[in-house]
Amino acid sequence: MKEILYHLGIEALNAMQQETIAAYRRNLQLVLLSPTGSGKTLAYLLPLAEELHAIAPENSLGGHAKETLNLTPWPRALVLVPSRELAAQTVDVIKAMKCGLRAVACYGGRAAMDEHRVLREVQPHIVVATPGRAADHLRKQNIDGSAVGILIIDEFDKSLELGFQAEMEEVIKMLPHVSRRFLLSATDNEQIPAFVGAAFEKLDFTDQPLDGTAQNDKLTVHLVRSPEKDKLQTLRELLCRLGAESSMVFVNYRESVERVAHFLKKEGFSISAFHGGMEQRDRERALYRFAGGSALTLISTDLAARGLDIDDVRHIIHYHLPLNADAFTHRNGRTARWDREGDAWVILGPEENIAQLVPSIPEEMPEGRDGAVPLPLWTTLYIGKGKKDKVNKVDIVGFLSKVGGLQREELGRIDVGDHWAYAAVARQKADDVLLRVRGQKIKGVRTLIEKAR
Repeated sequence: MKEILYHLGIEALNAMQQETIAAYRRNLQLVLLSPTGSGKTLAYLLPLAEELHAIAPENSLGGHAKETLNLTPWPRALVLVPSRELAAQTVDVIKAMKCGLRAVACYGGRAAMDEHRVLREVQPHIVVATPGRAADHLRKQNIDGSAVGILIIDEFDKSLELGFQAEMEEVIKMLPHVSRRFLLSATDNEQIPAFVGAAFEKLDFTDQPLDGTAQNDKLTVHLVRSPEKDKLQTLRELLCRLGAESSMVFVNYRESVERVAHFLKKEGFSISAFHGGMEQRDRERALYRFAGGSALTLISTDLAARGLDIDDVRHIIHYHLPLNADAFTHRNGRTARWDREGDAWVILGPEENIAQLVPSIPEEMPEGRDGAVPLPLWTTLYIGKGKKDKVNKVDIVGFLSKVGGLQREELGRIDVGDHWAYAAVARQKADDVLLRVRGQKIKGVRTLIEKAR
């Protein structure tokens, strides 16, 4: 575990993670309830890695051990998650752990046949999947259900809320040899589904009052009054005053995402829109632009309230009031994570009341220059080559430095996928970079390079 934490850049585990790992070692059936942003993913991945290594001790890591474990049949563990983004991000964390475990993410929105090919090639120890796609692969025997001994359901309450109960029940029926079950949630408003089975030990870290500050004492909640039922102008003023700091704006409907995004774009703001009705590629681009800093504001439904690992979100803005206290908590959990501070701003219309969510919060509009639209420091570039084209992060840094003429401080976040990459570059240099790299080759191959829209 020390080696894994070193690879992840984490100095020490928090109390919840330590207690969870100890409970994992003594009990095969667990439920973990802990606030959003408290580190639940690592709380199950660390002991899971330990357990899988214990199955094949001759391959256990230490010094210069083998790169991967020889565990057959596969997969040994199945992780069910409610969203595509959480599936992909969980696999990214497993890869970053560098502990020899192979993992594959499976989810809708792309061809199941392509995933089947990847599963055969990789033979993963861990499959992280949305319930519907997991059921599909098990039905087709693309995944050997009899090999799975460990079942983890992350954010099981969200999966139930999204209507995945039938799919989860079907999945469990196709896993005859599961001995360990581990359910995780940020709230305690759902009973453990009967179809999961077993008597669970519950670890509950949600004993703080659900007043929107349950995550930690680094979150400050503010109230902003809108004189009109239509809150667009108030939102515009608030974003101007917050300046060039990252913000997530939550609305309750997909149509509202489009409406708010259209208004802010027209006003000159750098924004990304995100909701479940978008194509997967468009959702990914939206997230990379926001995570890379070229979009200062992400407008989203509650889809973004959980399962996204985006650092340094400074402000949460509730454009629409959340439907309940749990939704309020999950939204606010996108900021003030780990050792960082954050603010949540509730925009309240003339006929709205927030007393049922927060008994008392200060009413204020932040100081700042009204009317000045903030500009981001970065622009995100899309590059049409990735890992499977033998292009990695080092290649991109070298290409943008030597050919694009950028200094190291003018390069920001870089993310590389199988056949694509996103690179954040200094906004004022973006147009010049695109002119310099036009028609040039990365590792001997020409590729499309453009601003990510």
